[in-house]
Amino acid sequence: MTDTYTPPAVWTWDKANGGQFANINRPIAGATHDKDLPVGQHPLQLYSLATPNGQKVTILLEELLAAGFSAAEYDAWLIRISDGDQFSSGFVAVNPNSKIPALMDHSVSPPQRVFESGAILLYLAEKFGAFLPTDPAKRTAALSWLFWQMGSAPLLGGGFGHFYAYAPEKYEYPINRYAMEVKRQLDVLDRHLADNDYMAGDEYSIADMAIWPWYGGVVLGRAYDAAEFLDAGSYTHVLRWARQIDARPAVARGRIVNKTSGPLNEQLHERHDAGDFATRTQDKLEGAA
Repeated sequence: MTDTYTPPAVWTWDKANGGQFANINRPIAGATHDKDLPVGQHPLQLYSLATPNGQKVTILLEELLAAGFSAAEYDAWLIRISDGDQFSSGFVAVNPNSKIPALMDHSVSPPQRVFESGAILLYLAEKFGAFLPTDPAKRTAALSWLFWQMGSAPLLGGGFGHFYAYAPEKYEYPINRYAMEVKRQLDVLDRHLADNDYMAGDEYSIADMAIWPWYGGVVLGRAYDAAEFLDAGSYTHVLRWARQIDARPAVARGRIVNKTSGPLNEQLHERHDAGDFATRTQDKLEGAA
């Protein structure tokens, strides 16, 4: 980095600050336009995009359905964040923070809104009594790792991911700063998974579903094109765990719901029925068109 920056006494918004998401970044909350959210046939209505945070919830919903919880059937509506869908009046009413994912549960009266991915995971796990250990020690471990992810992943995504992959220019200081932190986090996971099959010991839980889309995505080469840069293959226990979860059929389904990038057969823009995986992925829709 050659240029230095002297912060002004009072910061003002520079709309032309650059970067991949500059067109949707703003320092104020609230809706920018009036638009109601669609509501489908199922009690659970999800409004999301298949970012790592979005994948957490669809993976849990697919795991619940695979485990026999038919009441976990859901409609998943696509929120195109690059188009500013998250700033519609309908979305802001569900999540005043304008971030995906957001959930409306119409099985209760009045309907319950749930926002923040970790809160949605915990809400659904408690609602259905699944994927959260009942043993107090294991439950505490699962929740500790769930909240570890909520606190750690912003440094991976908003820190490393932004400066390594999305910023308009690459600078050594921020990339080195956040790469060091991400590698430290991967080492935390690697040491833990050396002695545990899953994050809460021997029991697959919402902690795994929260952590896998972020850190599994990195070591499996699906995030930021950074696996080689971070020497991800050296974290052998994380890689074992990531592959183990990746092989679960419900995970394979959940990670493509509301996905708009990558191979067309891995894009299911909206999900309203289990049959959509066979008939409504983009390769099928574009082939039919």
